[in-house]
Amino acid sequence: PCCHDALSAKLIEQAGFPYAFMSGFCTSAARLGAPDTGLISYSEMVDTGRYIHESTRSLPVIGDGDTGYGNAMNVKRTVRGYAQAGFAGILIEDQVAPKSCGHVRGKRVVGREEAVARIRAAVDARCVEEGADILIVARTDARQAVSLEEALWRAQAFAEAGADVLFIDALESEEEMQAFTALGGPAAGLPKMANMLEGGGKTPVLPPSALQAMGFKLVAYPLSLLGVSIQAMQDALAGLRRGRIPPVEAMGTFADIQEVVGFPAYFAEEQRYAISTPTSVEMDLRVRISDVNTGLVKLETRVPAGFLNGLTALVPQVAGFNIEVRRYGVICCCCGGGGGGVASTW
Repeated sequence: PCCHDALSAKLIEQAGFPYAFMSGFCTSAARLGAPDTGLISYSEMVDTGRYIHESTRSLPVIGDGDTGYGNAMNVKRTVRGYAQAGFAGILIEDQVAPKSCGHVRGKRVVGREEAVARIRAAVDARCVEEGADILIVARTDARQAVSLEEALWRAQAFAEAGADVLFIDALESEEEMQAFTALGGPAAGLPKMANMLEGGGKTPVLPPSALQAMGFKLVAYPLSLLGVSIQAMQDALAGLRRGRIPPVEAMGTFADIQEVVGFPAYFAEEQRYAISTPTSVEMDLRVRISDVNTGLVKLETRVPAGFLNGLTALVPQVAGFNIEVRRYGVICCCCGGGGGGVASTW
């Protein structure tokens, strides 16, 4: 499954999946409310990755690194940044920037030399000297941009450049998928990834058993969580406009929601650090301000002890009094222009 934020990643882990992808399509939609057309930035993707890593305990997540956000040097920085954010893998592709979803129109890819250089840079970034402990998933979009033959050539070249996993997006038939998994040479021993775009993508959606029989080792389901979330929110909003809240069967109870986001676990851990005595004592004071000549009460109220500092700034603005705090709780006030006032606490 593909996640797009910390909560969706937490749900994937709770459901027992061994790993997840962070989809650029879904992250752009959830974070920006915008299409996957190169609008989301490196920093926004890395930031989301950190939240995902923080919210999960041991779920390996492969992040969508798009084109690497620039030339080969940018690719190296992107790989290092994703590794530091906690990603277990990063996907680097060969589209021309700005890139877009592999199953929509207008695909364009960079030349062979630049495409291979991106993967070589990504591989170099995770070497011992560079220190990025992360898997490199090499993706080509050449099937839609050029031809199946070009996509197969690039997959083989990416294997020779040192990629760990190979991925051709938007293959159009089972025969094309089998041609990909049957690659020989350096590509033969590398895991192949399939993309089962739900709801009408270009690639046939097959059951896991059929994909495994073809030779695929990884499968991404990019839209399942985002798609059902959109539909559920639209249904809930339609009901609210008619004055109906979602039923418990659709949204769960408040206790269910607390469990998912982690309130019980938080409270249990909080008890480990509970203290036996309060750290501060609050006192209330009664304050009376009166005219020193006539005895007329100008103000009488009850305030917290700590509020007296604020009162010294407040009263002059309201009544023209200067207030000075004296020992023993007595506040002396002098009114400008010949008048006088006194304020006391008891």
